[in-house]
Amino acid sequence: MSVVVVGSLNEDLVVTVGRLPGRGETVIGSAVELLPGGKGANQAAAAGRLGDGTGRAVAMVGRVGDDDAGARQLAALRDAGVDTALVHTTPGVPTGSATIPVEAEGGENLIVVVPGANGAVSAADVEVPAVADAGVLLLQLETPLPTVLAAARACTGTVVLNPAPAQPLPADLLAEVDVLVPNEHELADLAGAAADDLAGVAGLARGLAARSVVVTLGGNGVLVVPAGGAALHQPPLPVTPVDTTGAGDCFNGALCTALDRGASLAEAVRYAAVAAALSTTGPGARGGLPDDAAVRAALPDLPPASRVDQGS
Repeated sequence: MSVVVVGSLNEDLVVTVGRLPGRGETVIGSAVELLPGGKGANQAAAAGRLGDGTGRAVAMVGRVGDDDAGARQLAALRDAGVDTALVHTTPGVPTGSATIPVEAEGGENLIVVVPGANGAVSAADVEVPAVADAGVLLLQLETPLPTVLAAARACTGTVVLNPAPAQPLPADLLAEVDVLVPNEHELADLAGAAADDLAGVAGLARGLAARSVVVTLGGNGVLVVPAGGAALHQPPLPVTPVDTTGAGDCFNGALCTALDRGASLAEAVRYAAVAAALSTTGPGARGGLPDDAAVRAALPDLPPASRVDQGS
């Protein structure tokens, strides 16, 4: 079995600030770093770091520019244990980039992405045996939507979609998705409504066409809405965050890793919740990515999940 990630590769310019700027406001940063990023690559790196020695592969499908940034992104993925044979170089187009101001206390952030070569990922790139035969295929929306749909249709395994950045999704794509993983804001965009409590969030999730929905709630944990059965609220692992950049990406990579190993959806969410919490204790999107041993060591400290009744 294997985890295959189709998605973006970016170079992140991370700026540490005392507080995030408001509209039209200038703030002074205290530090700056150039780090590997991109939702797809971050998720692949998380899955790669979580290898447990069983020989399961993690592969990345995407594009970089013919530039130094692209070379750095490929090297970073390989260092994380990710197969980059299906990451192609696009001449004449820069590697994708992101600018990310991060608050020094609490780790809250804003992100501005320039797609670059990610916009050139095509159906031909994803209609390949590695995607078709993947145990779990992980997708996001930083590559063209027709490419995402082509990948979902090509895969014979489990298809997981992280619908970020948020945009309207065609019904034919949702029909191909086994597990949809939005955050609460992305869920509200998809459902056309917001909810005030967990029961309401569960109701919105059940209104989508995906078979199962996992809603990440930031500091409030995760809501699991399976295709059948009761919704479950998984509280978070208590940690002191340094930088929340990439926590959702780590969650998705870890979720797919656990599903590929045969975990149930609820079990996979517990594993992913711990991995995501640990990832916030280091800088940048990948500075705190845990390995499998660290996640398993912290799992006993994760609070138990509780049932959410939609009618309550």
